[in-house]
Amino acid sequence: QVQLVESGGGSVEAGESLTVSCVIDNFPSFNARAMGWYRQAPGKQRELVASISKDGSTNYPDFVKDRFTISRENARNTLNLNLNRLKSEDTGLYYCNTEPVPLYSWGQGAKVTVSS
Repeated sequence: QVQLVESGGGSVEAGESLTVSCVIDNFPSFNARAMGWYRQAPGKQRELVASISKDGSTNYPDFVKDRFTISRENARNTLNLNLNRLKSEDTGLYYCNTEPVPLYSWGQGAKVTVSS
């Protein structure tokens, strides 16, 4: 059974940076799948904030472009997200999953809190 385990995050001031990571257990085809980072802000629906193809091409929505960077380590079944120049609206739980369709049960998420 595929298991998604997010880590990292924390509480920072606006303008600071954080990194969140995700290890995907029991997923032998990780290197053949596009992956994404999603976030859920308090009281809002979960949304995609970054995606990376199996070949390493990345894509971001405008509201995080030039601030967030997604990367993957195929040998370690790990997905990373660097969050820079954080804003209070970036507060939320960050999750990893396949993209464009999240195929697996969500992990516990990595909590990011940004105070202004």
